[in-house]
Amino acid sequence: MTDCEFAYVHSLAQDYLQCVWQEPSLCPAPSKASRLLQKVAFSAQKEVEKNLKPYLENFEVTSIDDARIIFNQVMEKEFEDGIINWGRIVTIFAFGGVLLKKLPRQQTDLDVDTNEQISSFVAEFITNNTGEWIRQNGGWENGFIKKFEPTSGWLVLLDVAGHIWEMLFYLKQ
Repeated sequence: MTDCEFAYVHSLAQDYLQCVWQEPSLCPAPSKASRLLQKVAFSAQKEVEKNLKPYLENFEVTSIDDARIIFNQVMEKEFEDGIINWGRIVTIFAFGGVLLKKLPRQQTDLDVDTNEQISSFVAEFITNNTGEWIRQNGGWENGFIKKFEPTSGWLVLLDVAGHIWEMLFYLKQ
């Protein structure tokens, strides 16, 4: 992907993480893709957090470096079969949100750098590992939006939740 494509994915990740942390956005209103991503990924993340609450309470992420290591390990496992789809791409954002919320509160309060760092490794993974697939499948505006518009999104959301379950099961081992 190009630098422009990385910047777009990075802005999607930043918008999503601000949504997760409920930070007011100082940026212009997010794009349609960003608003839709926030809805879909946040719904998937909330469902997983509800269903795995006992496990997540014992799961610790003490630093950004820990978050990056865990993220990379889980994503490597998630994509080792080579299958890419929009549901799996959404799980990347949702897992970034899980990690953000697991960081110690004092580290993330008013810390723009935390959002920036997590957004960067999420965007880096997406651009390096799924960028070509995204381009071939209509990009964010023509592929993602069409896949997750309200008429089709709920079926795909179930697939997203299943992938998050798999990732967290991997972490438990």
